Amino acid sequence: MNHIEKLLEVMAALRDPEQGCPWDIEQDFRSIAPYTIEEAYEVADAIARDDLPGLKDELGDLLLQVVYHARMAEEAAEFDFDDVAACIVAKMIRRHPHVFGDEDQRAAGMIAENWERIKSEERADDGDGSALAGVALGLPALKRAQKLGQRASAVGFDWPDDRGVRDKVLEELEELEVALGRRNESEITEEFGDLLFALVNLARHLSVDPEQALMAANSKFERRFRAMEQSLAESGVPLAELSLQRLEQAWCTAKRGNGS
Repeated sequence: MNHIEKLLEVMAALRDPEQGCPWDIEQDFRSIAPYTIEEAYEVADAIARDDLPGLKDELGDLLLQVVYHARMAEEAAEFDFDDVAACIVAKMIRRHPHVFGDEDQRAAGMIAENWERIKSEERADDGDGSALAGVALGLPALKRAQKLGQRASAVGFDWPDDRGVRDKVLEELEELEVALGRRNESEITEEFGDLLFALVNLARHLSVDPEQALMAANSKFERRFRAMEQSLAESGVPLAELSLQRLEQAWCTAKRGNGS
């Protein structure tokens, strides 16, 4: 028995109605979904930290999530783990004719237009002809905005260059200012969302991954803030009790010491 087979056996035992784990037995697709997302983020975190032993462990946790969902589907007589594997094998072969196709297809090499055409055909086969079909609702909002913009652009609904998107960002910022002046909470939320969406489109035009850019900004802020805390710790006064002017001075010092 290989390790995949053993993992499937372990999951079946955990879900056994009579002798399994009570917690595992009571779970369903919706209750397990948050854990699936969390494990995917932990995989990304291990990669960001260049932690290969950690990555091995986190990939196992993520694989468990796939096995968990497949087991629940098998119990419902819908599909099993082998069906999941067969589905992705077929999809990869279909989407890579330059690797698995006939001699002419392999000779042509990878063509971006072919990739988009194949994916478009798949969406049509799923019964939804929209260019936006298949952009998962469960994606983080930033990533979903990015994908929606990419899909719309693929059918020509886009600005010709980044100048138009920058103008759109300024337009949305002005509309947010108007909403702030009216002190209308729902309008402020809506306009702030429009501004974020425009910024994601700008990132796409600038060939910037917004998620990666924000992660880098988060790391930079954390690095500078920790440096500021350390520099102020000598005073013995809690940060919350220091003046804004003193905090600003320490922040500027931290910026100089930790890069722009």
